[in-house]
Amino acid sequence: MWQFLSNLFKKKNHIEEQDSMKKFLIVGLGNIGEKYASTRHNIGFKVLDYFAKQEDLTFETQKLGDVTTYKLKGRTFILLKPNTYMNLSGKAVLYWLTKEKIPLENLLVITDDLNLPFGSIRVKTKGSDGGHNGLKDIQEKLNTTKYNRYRFGISDTFSKGRQVDYVLGEWTTEELDQLKERLDKSIALIKSFGLAGINNTMNAFNAK
Repeated sequence: MWQFLSNLFKKKNHIEEQDSMKKFLIVGLGNIGEKYASTRHNIGFKVLDYFAKQEDLTFETQKLGDVTTYKLKGRTFILLKPNTYMNLSGKAVLYWLTKEKIPLENLLVITDDLNLPFGSIRVKTKGSDGGHNGLKDIQEKLNTTKYNRYRFGISDTFSKGRQVDYVLGEWTTEELDQLKERLDKSIALIKSFGLAGINNTMNAFNAK
């Protein structure tokens, strides 16, 4: 009897472990509030909002963020927009990873990057925070720099001392015209991450 119960328990754990490997946490970084909605710093929110619109998903406000779920070919994508403000993003990331029992390798963080030309895509499995407060807090809360991130280039075309104004500024008309194509590519990238894995996704999307 005890052997039977032990085997049943092991089987249950194995099933749960397999299920957790098919779940992915996709985090778009940004600041809550209307005044930030159209800013360059909020590209993470913009990508997930676009994803939700294209797939007819609805975000619900839950603990530490707005959340929605998308299912594709046996995979579950949990899309998260933290409502903690950028500087405390790590708190929401850690909570949802833990709550949903999602392994760290199934986390993808979407963030803006000043060091890349506008619209450039870089997917990486690790790296420094690069002075980005959202990434800095995630690194501190997860206690590691080894987590997947999708860096969306916003360029650095600002004059000296105007970095904050530029990052928190709104997209130009020219940038908005080019943004849709990049948002479509972002959706494909997220799906590739869950279906094909991080390495194949890097090979397919980096430098494009």
